[in-house]
Amino acid sequence: MKRRLALLATLAAAACSSGSAETVGEVDTAFKFIGPNHKIVVEAYDDPHVSGVTCYVSRARTGGLSGAFGVAEDKAEASIACRQVGPISFTQALPAREEVYAERQSILFKRLRVVRMVDARRNTLIYLTYSDKLIEGSPQNSVTAVPVDRGTPIPLR
Repeated sequence: MKRRLALLATLAAAACSSGSAETVGEVDTAFKFIGPNHKIVVEAYDDPHVSGVTCYVSRARTGGLSGAFGVAEDKAEASIACRQVGPISFTQALPAREEVYAERQSILFKRLRVVRMVDARRNTLIYLTYSDKLIEGSPQNSVTAVPVDRGTPIPLR
């Protein structure tokens, strides 16, 4: 039975983990006697098509036994701040709107999403984070913008 639980926890953690996120830090928000504490995690995401831009997303992570086994459903609240961290260049022409990142927040149906939009008139990249579910998403969202120097026009598809 313990082996089955361990295997289930490993599979659930793999299904809910992110491949391109780098955890920058975390803080505990509530003590849990059994299992990990509830916490707020800050993760960094590099835009795959825009070199020199990194987005930092903070969000809640549920602890306790359900969090330890990877079956907890994290809250649909997140905050985002994207910044220029180096010279900006583009690996390809960008669509007006593109999902940059998505990660499961529960075993079934709930995902955290980061979408990049291009404001061509102002030569600015806008990043939006929100959470959705198969049936009903959350209206809670966060937005940030990264202005690009006018000497580097954003290539659009």
